[in-house]
Amino acid sequence: MYTMPDEIGYFGEYGGVFIPETLVNTLNELESAYNFFCQDNNMQDELRQLLQHYAGRPTPLYLARRLSEKYGATIYLKREDLLHTGAHKLNNTLGQILLAGYMGKKRIIAETGAGQHGVATATVAALMGMECTVYMGSVDMERQRPNVSRMKLLGAEVVPVNHGSRTLKDAINQALRDWVTNCNSTHYILGSVVGPHPFPRIVRDFQSIIGEESLTQVIEQTGGMPDDAIACVGGGSNAAGFFHPFIHSKVKLTGVEAGGRGMSDGDHCATLTTGKPGILHGCITYIIQDNNGQVLPVHSVSAGLDYPAVGPEHSFWKDSGQVSYAHCSDTQAMRACVELSRLEGIIPALESSHALGYLMEHSEKFRNRTVLINLSGRGDKDMDTILKETGL
Repeated sequence: MYTMPDEIGYFGEYGGVFIPETLVNTLNELESAYNFFCQDNNMQDELRQLLQHYAGRPTPLYLARRLSEKYGATIYLKREDLLHTGAHKLNNTLGQILLAGYMGKKRIIAETGAGQHGVATATVAALMGMECTVYMGSVDMERQRPNVSRMKLLGAEVVPVNHGSRTLKDAINQALRDWVTNCNSTHYILGSVVGPHPFPRIVRDFQSIIGEESLTQVIEQTGGMPDDAIACVGGGSNAAGFFHPFIHSKVKLTGVEAGGRGMSDGDHCATLTTGKPGILHGCITYIIQDNNGQVLPVHSVSAGLDYPAVGPEHSFWKDSGQVSYAHCSDTQAMRACVELSRLEGIIPALESSHALGYLMEHSEKFRNRTVLINLSGRGDKDMDTILKETGL
Protein backbone atom coordinates (compact mmCIF):
# COMPACT_ATOMS: atom_id res chain seq x y z
CA MET A 1 0.00 0.00 0.00
CA TYR A 2 1.23 3.48 -0.86
CA THR A 3 1.62 5.28 2.47
CA MET A 4 3.40 8.58 1.80
CA PRO A 5 3.69 11.16 3.22
CA ASP A 6 5.57 10.10 6.35
CA GLU A 7 4.37 10.97 9.85
CA ILE A 8 5.75 14.53 9.66
CA GLY A 9 4.38 15.27 6.22
CA TYR A 10 7.29 14.62 3.87
CA PHE A 11 7.24 13.01 0.44
CA GLY A 12 10.95 12.22 0.32
CA GLU A 13 12.58 15.65 0.62
CA TYR A 14 9.40 17.61 -0.06
CA GLY A 15 6.47 18.73 2.08
CA GLY A 16 6.61 19.46 5.78
CA VAL A 17 5.07 22.21 7.89
CA PHE A 18 6.40 25.78 7.64
CA ILE A 19 3.74 27.96 9.23
CA PRO A 20 3.14 30.62 11.91
CA GLU A 21 3.01 29.16 15.42
CA THR A 22 -0.64 30.25 15.64
CA LEU A 23 -1.63 27.50 13.20
CA VAL A 24 0.26 24.58 14.75
CA ASN A 25 -2.56 23.43 17.00
CA THR A 26 -5.10 23.98 14.21
CA LEU A 27 -3.18 21.76 11.82
CA ASN A 28 -2.74 19.12 14.52
CA GLU A 29 -6.50 19.23 15.10
CA LEU A 30 -7.09 18.84 11.36
CA GLU A 31 -4.76 15.85 11.14
CA SER A 32 -6.46 14.17 14.12
CA ALA A 33 -9.88 14.80 12.61
CA TYR A 34 -8.77 13.36 9.28
CA ASN A 35 -7.29 10.25 10.88
CA PHE A 36 -10.60 9.73 12.69
CA PHE A 37 -12.50 10.34 9.45
CA CYS A 38 -10.51 7.64 7.64
CA GLN A 39 -11.50 5.05 10.28
CA ASP A 40 -15.10 6.11 10.92
CA ASN A 41 -17.60 4.09 8.90
CA ASN A 42 -20.43 6.59 9.38
CA MET A 43 -18.41 9.53 8.02
CA GLN A 44 -17.09 7.44 5.13
CA ASP A 45 -20.64 6.37 4.30
CA GLU A 46 -21.89 9.96 4.44
CA LEU A 47 -19.18 11.02 1.99
CA ARG A 48 -19.98 8.11 -0.34
CA GLN A 49 -23.66 9.04 -0.31
CA LEU A 50 -22.90 12.68 -1.11
CA LEU A 51 -20.49 11.76 -3.90
CA GLN A 52 -23.06 9.47 -5.49
CA HIS A 53 -26.39 11.22 -4.97
CA TYR A 54 -25.31 14.88 -4.77
CA ALA A 55 -22.14 15.13 -6.85
CA GLY A 56 -23.04 12.52 -9.46
CA ARG A 57 -20.28 9.93 -9.15
CA PRO A 58 -19.09 7.78 -10.74
CA THR A 59 -18.28 10.04 -13.68
CA PRO A 60 -18.05 8.30 -17.08
CA LEU A 61 -14.91 7.11 -18.82
CA TYR A 62 -15.67 8.00 -22.43
CA LEU A 63 -14.04 6.56 -25.56
CA ALA A 64 -13.43 9.60 -27.79
CA ARG A 65 -13.81 7.81 -31.13
CA ARG A 66 -13.30 10.70 -33.55
CA LEU A 67 -10.37 12.08 -31.56
CA SER A 68 -8.86 8.59 -31.41
CA GLU A 69 -9.23 8.11 -35.16
CA LYS A 70 -7.55 11.42 -35.97
CA TYR A 71 -4.55 10.94 -33.67
CA GLY A 72 -4.00 7.20 -34.07
CA ALA A 73 -4.46 6.30 -30.40
CA THR A 74 -7.30 4.85 -28.34
CA ILE A 75 -8.20 7.87 -26.22
CA TYR A 76 -10.48 7.71 -23.18
CA LEU A 77 -11.61 10.85 -21.34
CA LYS A 78 -12.36 10.73 -17.61
CA ARG A 79 -15.37 13.06 -17.54
CA GLU A 80 -14.86 15.10 -14.36
CA ASP A 81 -16.46 17.94 -16.32
CA LEU A 82 -19.79 16.17 -15.73
CA LEU A 83 -19.45 16.30 -11.93
CA HIS A 84 -21.81 18.73 -10.16
CA THR A 85 -20.35 22.28 -10.34
CA GLY A 86 -18.38 21.33 -13.48
CA ALA A 87 -15.00 20.13 -12.24
CA HIS A 88 -13.16 17.71 -9.98
CA LYS A 89 -12.97 20.24 -7.14
CA LEU A 90 -16.20 19.04 -5.49
CA ASN A 91 -14.57 15.71 -4.52
CA ASN A 92 -12.30 17.58 -2.12
CA THR A 93 -14.73 20.18 -0.83
CA LEU A 94 -17.34 17.58 0.13
CA GLY A 95 -14.75 15.69 2.16
CA GLN A 96 -13.37 18.81 3.83
CA ILE A 97 -16.79 20.26 4.71
CA LEU A 98 -17.51 17.04 6.62
CA LEU A 99 -14.19 17.47 8.46
CA ALA A 100 -15.09 21.07 9.27
CA GLY A 101 -18.42 20.00 10.71
CA TYR A 102 -16.77 17.29 12.80
CA MET A 103 -14.30 19.86 14.19
CA GLY A 104 -17.15 22.24 15.07
CA LYS A 105 -16.10 24.99 12.64
CA LYS A 106 -18.86 27.37 11.58
CA ARG A 107 -17.05 29.43 8.94
CA ILE A 108 -15.32 28.34 5.74
CA ILE A 109 -12.68 30.18 3.73
CA ALA A 110 -11.02 29.23 0.46
CA GLU A 111 -8.81 30.54 -2.32
CA THR A 112 -9.59 30.17 -5.99
CA GLY A 113 -7.92 30.83 -9.33
CA ALA A 114 -10.16 29.58 -12.12
CA GLY A 115 -13.11 29.88 -9.75
CA GLN A 116 -14.01 26.18 -9.82
CA HIS A 117 -12.68 25.53 -6.31
CA GLY A 118 -14.44 28.67 -5.11
CA VAL A 119 -17.72 27.50 -6.63
CA ALA A 120 -17.28 24.01 -5.15
CA THR A 121 -16.54 25.51 -1.72
CA ALA A 122 -19.49 27.90 -1.90
CA THR A 123 -21.66 24.94 -2.94
CA VAL A 124 -20.80 22.74 0.03
CA ALA A 125 -20.99 25.68 2.44
CA ALA A 126 -24.53 26.34 1.22
CA LEU A 127 -25.33 22.63 1.50
CA MET A 128 -24.19 22.56 5.12
CA GLY A 129 -25.41 26.03 6.11
CA MET A 130 -21.99 27.53 6.81
CA GLU A 131 -20.65 31.04 6.29
CA CYS A 132 -18.23 31.19 3.35
CA THR A 133 -15.56 33.66 2.21
CA VAL A 134 -13.56 33.08 -0.99
CA TYR A 135 -10.39 34.99 -1.86
CA MET A 136 -9.73 35.52 -5.56
CA GLY A 137 -7.14 37.59 -7.41
CA SER A 138 -8.70 40.56 -9.20
CA VAL A 139 -7.11 39.47 -12.50
CA ASP A 140 -8.80 36.08 -12.16
CA MET A 141 -12.10 37.69 -11.16
CA GLU A 142 -12.12 39.54 -14.45
CA ARG A 143 -11.29 36.56 -16.66
CA GLN A 144 -13.54 34.14 -14.75
CA ARG A 145 -16.59 36.36 -14.21
CA PRO A 146 -19.20 33.58 -14.60
CA ASN A 147 -17.77 31.74 -11.61
CA VAL A 148 -17.69 34.92 -9.52
CA SER A 149 -21.42 35.28 -10.17
CA ARG A 150 -22.03 31.63 -9.28
CA MET A 151 -20.20 32.00 -5.95
CA LYS A 152 -22.23 35.07 -5.05
CA LEU A 153 -25.50 33.37 -5.99
CA LEU A 154 -24.54 30.48 -3.70
CA GLY A 155 -24.17 32.93 -0.81
CA ALA A 156 -20.38 33.28 -0.61
CA GLU A 157 -18.54 36.54 -0.06
CA VAL A 158 -15.96 36.89 -2.85
CA VAL A 159 -13.06 39.08 -1.75
CA PRO A 160 -10.82 40.51 -4.50
CA VAL A 161 -7.08 40.37 -3.91
CA ASN A 162 -5.37 43.40 -5.43
CA HIS A 163 -1.74 42.92 -4.45
CA GLY A 164 1.10 41.01 -6.11
CA SER A 165 0.20 39.36 -9.40
CA ARG A 166 -3.50 39.40 -8.33
CA THR A 167 -3.83 35.70 -9.21
CA LEU A 168 -3.90 32.35 -7.38
CA LYS A 169 -0.66 32.70 -5.38
CA ASP A 170 -1.86 35.96 -3.86
CA ALA A 171 -5.32 34.55 -3.14
CA ILE A 172 -3.67 31.75 -1.12
CA ASN A 173 -1.58 34.33 0.74
CA GLN A 174 -4.70 36.27 1.71
CA ALA A 175 -6.61 33.15 2.76
CA LEU A 176 -3.73 32.12 5.00
CA ARG A 177 -3.70 35.57 6.64
CA ASP A 178 -7.41 35.21 7.37
CA TRP A 179 -6.90 31.71 8.77
CA VAL A 180 -4.11 32.81 11.12
CA THR A 181 -6.48 35.41 12.57
CA ASN A 182 -9.63 33.27 12.74
CA CYS A 183 -8.41 29.67 13.05
CA ASN A 184 -10.51 28.86 16.13
CA SER A 185 -13.80 29.34 14.29
CA THR A 186 -12.74 28.86 10.67
CA HIS A 187 -11.69 25.96 8.48
CA TYR A 188 -9.62 26.69 5.39
CA ILE A 189 -10.66 24.39 2.55
CA LEU A 190 -7.42 24.50 0.60
CA GLY A 191 -8.13 23.54 -2.99
CA SER A 192 -5.01 21.75 -4.17
CA VAL A 193 -2.28 19.35 -3.03
CA VAL A 194 -0.18 22.26 -1.78
CA GLY A 195 0.35 23.89 1.59
CA PRO A 196 1.50 22.49 4.94
CA HIS A 197 0.89 18.89 6.04
CA PRO A 198 -1.71 17.39 6.21
CA PHE A 199 -3.31 19.28 3.27
CA PRO A 200 -1.35 17.58 0.45
CA ARG A 201 -2.35 14.17 1.77
CA ILE A 202 -5.98 15.09 2.49
CA VAL A 203 -6.64 16.67 -0.90
CA ARG A 204 -4.88 13.84 -2.76
CA ASP A 205 -6.89 11.23 -0.90
CA PHE A 206 -10.21 12.94 -1.62
CA GLN A 207 -9.26 13.28 -5.30
CA SER A 208 -8.02 9.68 -5.62
CA ILE A 209 -11.57 8.60 -6.41
CA ILE A 210 -10.85 9.87 -9.94
CA GLY A 211 -8.05 7.36 -10.47
CA GLU A 212 -9.80 4.55 -8.61
CA GLU A 213 -12.86 4.84 -10.84
CA SER A 214 -10.70 5.19 -13.95
CA LEU A 215 -8.78 2.02 -13.11
CA THR A 216 -11.97 0.00 -12.66
CA GLN A 217 -13.63 1.50 -15.73
CA VAL A 218 -10.74 1.02 -18.16
CA ILE A 219 -10.37 -2.63 -17.17
CA GLU A 220 -14.12 -3.15 -17.62
CA GLN A 221 -14.08 -1.49 -21.06
CA THR A 222 -10.80 -2.79 -22.49
CA GLY A 223 -9.97 -5.87 -20.45
CA GLY A 224 -6.63 -4.48 -19.30
CA MET A 225 -4.55 -1.53 -18.17
CA PRO A 226 -3.96 1.57 -20.29
CA ASP A 227 -0.54 2.42 -21.66
CA ASP A 228 -0.65 6.09 -20.62
CA ALA A 229 -2.46 8.48 -18.29
CA ILE A 230 -2.21 12.25 -18.81
CA ALA A 231 -3.44 15.15 -16.67
CA CYS A 232 -2.81 18.87 -16.40
CA VAL A 233 -0.78 20.13 -13.43
CA GLY A 234 -0.97 23.50 -11.71
CA GLY A 235 -0.98 22.96 -7.96
CA GLY A 236 -1.73 19.43 -9.03
CA SER A 237 -4.83 18.05 -7.29
CA ASN A 238 -6.59 16.54 -10.30
CA ALA A 239 -3.37 14.90 -11.47
CA ALA A 240 -2.45 13.62 -7.99
CA GLY A 241 -5.86 12.00 -7.60
CA PHE A 242 -5.82 10.61 -11.13
CA PHE A 243 -2.26 9.22 -10.93
CA HIS A 244 -2.27 7.90 -7.37
CA PRO A 245 -3.88 4.47 -8.01
CA PHE A 246 -1.55 3.95 -11.00
CA ILE A 247 1.68 5.10 -9.34
CA HIS A 248 3.20 1.63 -8.87
CA SER A 249 1.86 0.19 -12.14
CA LYS A 250 3.50 0.04 -15.56
CA VAL A 251 1.23 2.83 -16.86
CA LYS A 252 3.28 5.79 -18.13
CA LEU A 253 2.09 8.88 -16.25
CA THR A 254 2.53 12.39 -17.69
CA GLY A 255 1.70 15.65 -15.94
CA VAL A 256 1.34 18.64 -18.27
CA GLU A 257 2.14 22.10 -16.94
CA ALA A 258 1.30 25.47 -18.48
CA GLY A 259 3.95 26.55 -20.97
CA GLY A 260 2.24 29.93 -21.29
CA ARG A 261 3.48 32.24 -24.04
CA GLY A 262 6.94 30.67 -23.98
CA MET A 263 9.64 29.39 -21.68
CA SER A 264 11.22 32.76 -20.80
CA ASP A 265 10.88 34.14 -17.25
CA GLY A 266 7.37 35.27 -16.42
CA ASP A 267 5.74 33.73 -19.49
CA HIS A 268 4.97 30.22 -18.20
CA CYS A 269 4.07 28.09 -15.17
CA ALA A 270 6.24 25.06 -15.96
CA THR A 271 7.45 24.69 -12.38
CA LEU A 272 8.83 21.16 -12.65
CA THR A 273 10.69 22.02 -15.85
CA THR A 274 12.38 25.26 -14.77
CA GLY A 275 11.86 25.54 -11.00
CA LYS A 276 14.02 24.54 -8.05
CA PRO A 277 13.23 23.53 -4.47
CA GLY A 278 12.17 26.20 -2.01
CA ILE A 279 9.46 27.02 0.53
CA LEU A 280 6.11 28.48 -0.44
CA HIS A 281 2.73 28.36 1.31
CA GLY A 282 3.92 26.16 4.13
CA CYS A 283 5.89 23.40 2.40
CA ILE A 284 9.11 22.56 0.55
CA THR A 285 8.47 21.99 -3.14
CA TYR A 286 9.58 23.05 -6.60
CA ILE A 287 9.07 26.78 -7.15
CA ILE A 288 9.72 29.18 -10.03
CA GLN A 289 12.15 31.57 -8.33
CA ASP A 290 15.20 33.73 -8.99
CA ASN A 291 18.71 33.14 -7.68
CA ASN A 292 17.82 35.00 -4.47
CA GLY A 293 14.86 32.75 -3.74
CA GLN A 294 12.25 35.33 -4.72
CA VAL A 295 9.15 33.91 -6.41
CA LEU A 296 8.99 35.02 -10.05
CA PRO A 297 5.83 36.19 -11.82
CA VAL A 298 4.21 33.53 -13.99
CA HIS A 299 1.61 33.40 -16.76
CA SER A 300 -0.96 30.99 -18.15
CA VAL A 301 -4.04 31.58 -20.26
CA SER A 302 -5.76 29.20 -17.81
CA ALA A 303 -6.33 30.77 -14.40
CA GLY A 304 -6.28 27.38 -12.64
CA LEU A 305 -2.70 26.66 -13.75
CA ASP A 306 -1.39 30.17 -13.07
CA TYR A 307 0.67 29.22 -10.01
CA PRO A 308 4.48 29.38 -9.48
CA ALA A 309 4.78 26.16 -7.46
CA VAL A 310 3.39 22.62 -7.35
CA GLY A 311 2.30 20.10 -4.74
CA PRO A 312 5.19 18.40 -2.88
CA GLU A 313 4.13 14.92 -3.96
CA HIS A 314 4.56 15.95 -7.58
CA SER A 315 8.05 17.17 -6.74
CA PHE A 316 8.81 13.76 -5.25
CA TRP A 317 7.35 11.96 -8.28
CA LYS A 318 9.48 14.08 -10.60
CA ASP A 319 12.72 13.31 -8.75
CA SER A 320 11.89 9.62 -8.40
CA GLY A 321 10.94 9.31 -12.06
CA GLN A 322 7.50 7.87 -11.26
CA VAL A 323 5.81 10.62 -13.28
CA SER A 324 7.13 12.49 -16.32
CA TYR A 325 6.35 16.19 -16.60
CA ALA A 326 6.02 18.24 -19.77
CA HIS A 327 4.45 21.53 -20.81
CA CYS A 328 1.91 22.82 -23.32
CA SER A 329 1.72 26.42 -24.56
CA ASP A 330 -1.28 28.74 -24.46
CA THR A 331 -1.60 28.41 -28.23
CA GLN A 332 -1.49 24.61 -28.20
CA ALA A 333 -4.04 24.42 -25.36
CA MET A 334 -6.41 26.78 -27.15
CA ARG A 335 -6.12 24.73 -30.34
CA ALA A 336 -6.88 21.56 -28.37
CA CYS A 337 -9.94 23.16 -26.77
CA VAL A 338 -11.40 23.97 -30.19
CA GLU A 339 -10.43 20.55 -31.57
CA LEU A 340 -12.19 18.58 -28.83
CA SER A 341 -15.24 20.82 -29.07
CA ARG A 342 -15.59 20.17 -32.79
CA LEU A 343 -14.62 16.49 -32.87
CA GLU A 344 -16.51 15.26 -29.80
CA GLY A 345 -19.00 17.98 -28.86
CA ILE A 346 -17.24 18.48 -25.50
CA ILE A 347 -15.97 21.95 -24.52
CA PRO A 348 -13.09 21.39 -22.05
CA ALA A 349 -11.75 23.80 -19.46
CA LEU A 350 -8.54 25.51 -20.55
CA GLU A 351 -6.74 23.70 -17.73
CA SER A 352 -7.72 20.29 -19.13
CA SER A 353 -6.94 21.52 -22.64
CA HIS A 354 -3.25 21.49 -21.72
CA ALA A 355 -3.34 17.71 -21.27
CA LEU A 356 -5.17 17.35 -24.58
CA GLY A 357 -2.81 19.78 -26.28
CA TYR A 358 0.23 17.80 -25.20
CA LEU A 359 -1.19 14.60 -26.69
CA MET A 360 -2.09 16.35 -29.95
CA GLU A 361 1.32 18.01 -30.30
CA HIS A 362 3.14 14.73 -29.57
CA SER A 363 0.71 12.27 -31.13
CA GLU A 364 3.51 10.13 -32.57
CA LYS A 365 4.42 9.09 -28.99
CA PHE A 366 0.92 7.72 -28.42
CA ARG A 367 0.21 6.01 -31.73
CA ASN A 368 -1.47 2.62 -31.24
CA ARG A 369 -1.51 3.11 -27.45
CA THR A 370 -4.44 3.27 -25.03
CA VAL A 371 -4.44 6.67 -23.34
CA LEU A 372 -6.50 8.02 -20.45
CA ILE A 373 -6.84 11.79 -20.17
CA ASN A 374 -8.38 13.41 -17.13
CA LEU A 375 -10.86 15.98 -18.39
CA SER A 376 -10.79 17.82 -15.10
CA GLY A 377 -13.38 20.49 -15.88
CA ARG A 378 -15.73 22.01 -18.44
CA GLY A 379 -15.08 25.15 -20.43
CA ASP A 380 -18.17 27.29 -19.73
CA LYS A 381 -16.14 29.47 -17.38
CA ASP A 382 -13.53 30.15 -20.09
CA MET A 383 -15.81 31.25 -22.93
CA ASP A 384 -14.78 34.92 -22.83
CA THR A 385 -11.10 33.94 -23.01
CA ILE A 386 -11.67 31.31 -25.70
CA LEU A 387 -13.59 33.73 -27.91
CA LYS A 388 -10.99 36.46 -27.42
CA GLU A 389 -7.99 34.22 -28.08
CA THR A 390 -9.43 32.36 -31.06
CA GLY A 391 -11.36 35.18 -32.71
CA LEU A 392 -14.44 32.96 -33.08
